Amino acid sequence: MGQSAEFGKFLKVMRARLSPEDAGAQESSGSRRVPGLRREEVARLSGVSTDYYTRLEQGRNIHPSKAVLDSVARALRLDAGEQAHMMDLLEHCASSAGNPGPAQKVRPALRQLLDAVGDVPAMVLGRRADVLAGNRMAHLLFTDFAELPANERNLTRWIILDPIAGQLFRDWKTVAAEAVGALRMDVGRHPNDPQTNQLVGELAVHSDHFRQWWAGHRVATRSAGTVRLHHPVVGDLELNFETLSLPDDPDQLLRVYSAKAGSPSSDALMLLSSFGEVTTAPVEAPEPARRDDS
Repeated sequence: MGQSAEFGKFLKVMRARLSPEDAGAQESSGSRRVPGLRREEVARLSGVSTDYYTRLEQGRNIHPSKAVLDSVARALRLDAGEQAHMMDLLEHCASSAGNPGPAQKVRPALRQLLDAVGDVPAMVLGRRADVLAGNRMAHLLFTDFAELPANERNLTRWIILDPIAGQLFRDWKTVAAEAVGALRMDVGRHPNDPQTNQLVGELAVHSDHFRQWWAGHRVATRSAGTVRLHHPVVGDLELNFETLSLPDDPDQLLRVYSAKAGSPSSDALMLLSSFGEVTTAPVEAPEPARRDDS
């Protein structure tokens, strides 16, 4: 397995967030100059030498066994998503040249499925949470990504930078932080991707929140849950979402939002759907006003 510099950075951040009490480490003598565990404490908990663990954090090109990695994960109290991200960082060497890969495309049958689900908002997300396709209800609930410039059709970018998203999500910080965590996971699977680097750079320039979350190396793998919204047309909604991996392309996800049957949120979705039909109905262009030159 190759090794990236991000692997070492990730270990260091995870170590800094733990106190000796949290990790079950015996308190070392002497004052602590930095927060969190010391390298020797992580090494002792992992069953490796301090020198070996130090080389891991420094990004040296060494090849730890799965048993060692599992021990380090336990010592750092990594959850399943964080451990998977650690393995991605180790496996995909970020020192290699960036490769943008083939253009992301949505199969016609999948686009047909989006339209067939009717009054349920649904979209297809690709790498970096690029919005590859969405149905009418998704556009009414969020925004019409197809009308945005190509480089702005990204869900994470929209959530963090668009003021409309800040007003729409009632728990904006939670939603935005999870979006950043999902972007972290994508970086681990596809390191040094030029388009991802451009997106990260743009978000870092324009958002203090993003810079803070990105520096924390948080990862997020939540594929289902609840989101609370305040829509400017239909008011408050509480929607469940499910994110499904597509077997033909693991880098594409189908995300569907739904409301409990008979709930106020279900009624609000129905109202939003009918509002969309009214606003998108074709209308005749008015006669141009006569100019009075007198």
